[in-house]
Amino acid sequence: MRRSLVALTAATALLLTAACGGGSSDDEASSGGVTAVKVGVIPIVDVAPIYLGKEKGFFATRGINLTMESGQGGAAIVPGVVSGQFQFGFSNVTSLMVAQSKGVPIKAVANGVASTGKTGADFGGVVVKANSPIKNAKDLAGKKVAVNTQKNIGDTTVRESVRKAGGDPSGITFVEMPFAQMPAAVDKGQVDAAWVVEPSLSVAKDAGARVVAWNYVDAAPDLTVAVYFTSTKLAQENPDMVKKFSEAMAESLSYANAHPDEVRAVLKTYTDIDQVILDQMTLPMWPTDINRASIEQLAKLGQADGVFTKAPDLNQLLPQS
Repeated sequence: MRRSLVALTAATALLLTAACGGGSSDDEASSGGVTAVKVGVIPIVDVAPIYLGKEKGFFATRGINLTMESGQGGAAIVPGVVSGQFQFGFSNVTSLMVAQSKGVPIKAVANGVASTGKTGADFGGVVVKANSPIKNAKDLAGKKVAVNTQKNIGDTTVRESVRKAGGDPSGITFVEMPFAQMPAAVDKGQVDAAWVVEPSLSVAKDAGARVVAWNYVDAAPDLTVAVYFTSTKLAQENPDMVKKFSEAMAESLSYANAHPDEVRAVLKTYTDIDQVILDQMTLPMWPTDINRASIEQLAKLGQADGVFTKAPDLNQLLPQS
């Protein structure tokens, strides 16, 4: 699972509530003015800036001894942040809105990754086989489409692509599978189409697949896809740490945007992406500011599609501008 948070069960929510009482002083131990900070991340292209920022010393100069710990996705990272296992975490915004709407005490503190906003040149899209009769997003109506997690940012944005193309998304059957398995599933005809993100998007295109929809672009202009977040407990108890982390992330994001070659180089340190794919894949954008309007649009789409049982409180979740 790449950026998604599995819908929290009542048992999980109860566990998280209990975990909130746990302190995190051990993880925040300071020595000589240096604070140890652990961040839960997913080993994907999106988090390249934080690795690059650590390499460049952006965190060290602010007294942060940064370590990253890889998780399978938000389902592991969110409870880790809430319990104090991690001081910060990375997750897509729909996953965080699902969690927040269920009362999980989290707060976004820095931007994570964004769509390029360019049709034909984004880091995520819907692919089909070269000889598929599906020619555009409208043709996805009634078809079987792979997503990495159901009731999340993938199926919500794919539905919007279909709607914008004049189709009816209600009959789409979404099939859950890991991104890495999607190119082969499309090629073998196990699904009619798949929503893939880099590097799986480039893998699929390299095998002859065609992109028929750019769902992030269709969902909202310059869509904020994911952010870094912390627990509301840490945000209230240690605002100085949050401020320093947020500042270091902003510097890291800006640097990554300006140095794509260094981004591709740092990816080799924590992923196993093939060099050919690494060279040709489309990098996302890493703006320093969270695009609240785009998240509001995702919230509306999520409510319309039944992703949220209760509307998320964006004033509580997002930092105040």
